[in-house]
Amino acid sequence: MVRRIPWGKVATYGQVARLARLPGRARQVGYAMHALPPGTRVPWQRVVNAQGKVSGRRVPGAELTQRMLLLREGVRFGAGGRISLALFGWK
Repeated sequence: MVRRIPWGKVATYGQVARLARLPGRARQVGYAMHALPPGTRVPWQRVVNAQGKVSGRRVPGAELTQRMLLLREGVRFGAGGRISLALFGWK
């Protein structure tokens, strides 16, 4: 499902879970994103939390990496580091 998110758009963990027919399992999507190997071609950076924010990570700098990748795709962050899901959310 994550590979279907277009360039310049984001989806929430919950949205990905629903599309995978696993409603209510947003946390499992997060675990799956965390388990991806370095250099993966899965666009993990396009998955954000329900508030439109980059979720915290254990690895130092991972949030900044995700933010930079999204900025390169034209995704903009507003107040409090939120992404407007109305503008950048994948429908």
